[in-house]
Amino acid sequence: MAYYQQPHHVTGLPAWQALREHRQQMAGFSMRDAFANNAQRFEQFSLNQCGLLLDYSKNLISEQTLQLLIDLAEQSQLPASIQSLFKGEQVNASEGRAALHTALRSPIGRTLKLDGVDLIPQVHRVLNQMTELVGRIHSGLWRGYTDKPITDVVNIGIGGSFLGPELVSEALRPFTQRGVWCHYLANIDGSEFRELTARLNPQTTLFIVSSKSFGTLETLKNALAARDWYLALGGPRDELHKHFIAVTSNAPAAIEFGIKAENIFPMWDWVGGRYSLWSAIGLPIALAIGITNFKELLAGAYAMDQHFTQAPLGQNMPVILALLGIWYGNFWGAKSQAILPYDHYLRNFTKHLQQLDMESNGKSVRQDGSSVDFSTGPVIWGGVGCNGQHAYHQLLHQGTELIPADFIVPANSFSPLADHHQWLFANCLSQSQALMHGKNRAEAEDELRQQGLSEADVQRLAPHKVIPGNRPSNMLVLNRVDPLTLGALIALYEHKVFVQSAIWGTNAFDQWGVELGKELGKGVYQRLTGELKEPASDASTQGLIDHFRDRHRG
Repeated sequence: MAYYQQPHHVTGLPAWQALREHRQQMAGFSMRDAFANNAQRFEQFSLNQCGLLLDYSKNLISEQTLQLLIDLAEQSQLPASIQSLFKGEQVNASEGRAALHTALRSPIGRTLKLDGVDLIPQVHRVLNQMTELVGRIHSGLWRGYTDKPITDVVNIGIGGSFLGPELVSEALRPFTQRGVWCHYLANIDGSEFRELTARLNPQTTLFIVSSKSFGTLETLKNALAARDWYLALGGPRDELHKHFIAVTSNAPAAIEFGIKAENIFPMWDWVGGRYSLWSAIGLPIALAIGITNFKELLAGAYAMDQHFTQAPLGQNMPVILALLGIWYGNFWGAKSQAILPYDHYLRNFTKHLQQLDMESNGKSVRQDGSSVDFSTGPVIWGGVGCNGQHAYHQLLHQGTELIPADFIVPANSFSPLADHHQWLFANCLSQSQALMHGKNRAEAEDELRQQGLSEADVQRLAPHKVIPGNRPSNMLVLNRVDPLTLGALIALYEHKVFVQSAIWGTNAFDQWGVELGKELGKGVYQRLTGELKEPASDASTQGLIDHFRDRHRG
């Protein structure tokens, strides 16, 4: 079960050296000229798979660039790494675990053994358990302590137990099943809890506590607060099980909390939190959009899995996205990437990708523990399209940093309103076009002269009107945001992240930096409450603790 070990560090591979030399040759590359000289550039640098069109023609690449990047993937033995991932080898070396989130969307009838046990029947048993629960709630058979049907479901979780499910349930709002509303509680800030519960009735509310350990601080504190709220408003303790269920690997703790064993959904060590929306962590998704649509979501992800494992590297959508990210991050000095969804329902997509990418690829050592000597994961940022045009897109167009951008837009809207969607789509394409095309000094001067300005004003204003252009972007077009294409889109980025980690030789599936903050937080809390008298190890932390204790009125 050992993970395939790379024999060479990536920077020592011939393809890496060739790419360094090629980068110097590409210093004067002009996308404008590339399009002018090649009428087939769009066809040459675009892919259409799993309901997604990827246009990557507006990138600082030639045929030679693409071939050198594919050479890098091959010399890094990427195909072997992909096989290791899907076969259940220990790709998470630091924790000695497989990463088999792909098994969660595998259809019944397939076989995938881990330590001699076939996982697919386990996965489908849980899916059947989810199907039964969703059916009972949607049909009104699940009743609260006053015999009223459930109208509101609150998912209590944080990180991957929150971001993925929230993204999907919001993105698929047009598919929402009537009668049940899903809410999310992640932050330990009491203001969020107060605002949410003010809109709820304990008689008709069901809480899902999503925590692998049933001990994640924020989740447990919010679960205890929810239980206290339920009890304070008249909920009987002996009927608590009608209003709380759990997704966890720590069944005894959930039972002690008051949850019945049959209402506990399992989690597995081979699924990381940021890859877990396909599991029972996705229960709030299934409750929001219905189990049939949830299964369509799984089918879309499975289709992308099949494409990822079967397509040649040069026609492989996740591989192409990953290689472009390596090209800019390691050879052009890009430190961040903008994710720009032009769809209101995809407004949380960037938040999900921030965890998926930065928690996975925010690493500075390789799988073997040696330090990297190159950039790894970029900062992921962005937000809803048109809004950003009137804010931070300015940085993309005229800032000093090279920031690659992914535009994501559906061809069809679920909420057609006059010609709004045509304008939305036009805005998306024009932003990508403007990043590539830009406006040179001569064009800026000519534009100002046509406005009737004096030559002195033309020369004064022209530098401010120059847009460098030659800024790279990808365009991902969906037919519409439905369960099938959304599943494929999310899986596309999951695999992109893995490809980059495999080429760099890093571990995409641990997060020790996150764990350190949790550990230190306990000591800070004990000092804030006076349980621990020993001062903090640094003067800044201790000074802030003292400041809090002097001013807190709790």
